[in-house]
Amino acid sequence: MAALPLRHFLLALAVVAIWGSNFVVIKYALHTLPPMTLAVLRFGFALVPACLFLRRPRVDWRNLAGYGVLIGVGQFGLLYLSMRSQISPGLASLVVQTQVFFTLLLAMRIRRERVLGTQWLGLALAAGGIAVIAAHVDGTTTALGLAMVLAAAFCWACANLLTQQAGRIDMLAYVVWSSAFAVPPLLALALLLDGPQAMAAGVAAADAGTWAAVLWQALGNTLFGYGAWSWLLARHPAGRVVPMALLVPVFGMGSAAALLGEPLPAWKLVAAALVLAGLAINLLGPRLLLARLKSAQE
Repeated sequence: MAALPLRHFLLALAVVAIWGSNFVVIKYALHTLPPMTLAVLRFGFALVPACLFLRRPRVDWRNLAGYGVLIGVGQFGLLYLSMRSQISPGLASLVVQTQVFFTLLLAMRIRRERVLGTQWLGLALAAGGIAVIAAHVDGTTTALGLAMVLAAAFCWACANLLTQQAGRIDMLAYVVWSSAFAVPPLLALALLLDGPQAMAAGVAAADAGTWAAVLWQALGNTLFGYGAWSWLLARHPAGRVVPMALLVPVFGMGSAAALLGEPLPAWKLVAAALVLAGLAINLLGPRLLLARLKSAQE
C-alpha cells in the first residue's frame, strides 16, 4: 500500500469506503423498498444507460449469465433479504467477506489448487470469528440471517470462479452486462416474494433519500467502485491494491456504529478481529512466503 502514489492510495481508500458504508445505505433503502424490489432497481440502474456506452465483454454468454445470476440473485438478493430484519449492517459487512475462504475451498475442490498452511490458518481464524457471532445471536442478528449472509458469500465465491474463467476482461463492462441477466430473475422473485402491491407501494413511498440510496448502489458502489478498482489494478500489481479491501468491513462496521448506532460489544470486536486476521493471513501470507523464498534463492 505504501508503494501506491498518494492520489491512487486515496482513490483506493475511497472505493473501499464506499463499499463498506454501502451496507448502511442498503439498510436505509430497505426502510422503504422491499428487498427484491431494491435489488431490481439496483441492477436495472447499473445496466441502463451504462450498457449503451460500454461494449459487451468478449466472454461466453453462459459465463456472463452465470455471473449475473450468482451476484444479482445469490449474493445481493440473499443479502437484502437478510438485512431487512435478520442481521445488522455492520455484521453483514463482516460476514460476507468470508467469500474469500469459500473461493479458496472451491478452487481447491474444483481446480485442485494447492492450499498453503498459512491459508488454512487464516480459514481457521475466520471460522472462529463466525462461531463467535453464531454464539451471540440476538434480536438484531439471528441464526437465519447469519446463514443467509454466508450463503450470499458462497454465491459470491462461485461468481469469482466464473470471473477467473473469463480471463483478462474489462471488469466494469463485465459487471454492467451481467446485470442484464440479474434483472429478470430478480423481478420474478420480487413479484413472488414482495408482491405487486408492496412493490408499487414501496416505489410510491420512495422519497429523494431513497432514490439517492438506490443510485448510490448502482452508480457509486457498482460503476464507480468497480471502474476505479479495475483502473488501479491495471496500473499496479494486485499485491499493492488488493490488501486495501481488508478495510471494507472496517468501514462497514464503523459507519453502522456511527450512523445507525449499531452497538460494538466486546464479542463483536473479537469476532471482527478473528475474521480480519484470517483475511489478512490468507491474502498476505502466500505473498510473504513467496518473497521469502525468492530472497533465499538470491
